[in-house]
Amino acid sequence: MFTPTHSPRPDHGAPGPDTLYATKPPWDIDRPQPVFLALAESGALTGRVLDAGCGTGEHALLAAGLGLPATGVDLSAAALATAQAKARTRGLTATFAQCDAGSLADLGESFDTVLDCGLFHLFTGAARDRYVQALATVIPSGGTFFMLGFSDAQPGSFGPHRLSREEIVAAFADGWRLDTLAPATIDVVGPGSVAAWFARVTRR
Repeated sequence: MFTPTHSPRPDHGAPGPDTLYATKPPWDIDRPQPVFLALAESGALTGRVLDAGCGTGEHALLAAGLGLPATGVDLSAAALATAQAKARTRGLTATFAQCDAGSLADLGESFDTVLDCGLFHLFTGAARDRYVQALATVIPSGGTFFMLGFSDAQPGSFGPHRLSREEIVAAFADGWRLDTLAPATIDVVGPGSVAAWFARVTRR
């Protein structure tokens, strides 16, 4: 499903996606993740930017704040509505669309930079393969995918699937170049963070 909605400048069995936003989820920190903020400050975000699994839009709006054409996609209409409200409040222009991660080709666009905070780690097996194939339909040769995902270094078993280094390497073995794969953290609501992997991947 692809339902585009635009955020103009003010002067112009499992829980469903909206259930996840019925109360504030732990990953919705109302600011960019430090890893992605550092990318923005270093100039690593370029061209047309897609925030895959954008939630309430912080990373799409980070790109928009740099003057880049920015799109955020998510399945949650509630999260997208919040993202639109943030864009209006901040005077930023971005596009937000309801779209399944495995159907990114339905957007009919290509993106030089794709950001993924907390989406990749939701998929395993065939679903992960479908997502990576979908990414390949919207990232041209030379385009970059930045991923921040839950790590197997995080203690305990509560929460989403914990990614291993081997899983990430295997997912991008065909048609991609894994430039960076390093331990990182994901900030959560309240003090603290969880262990994560940060990956920078280039489409061949």
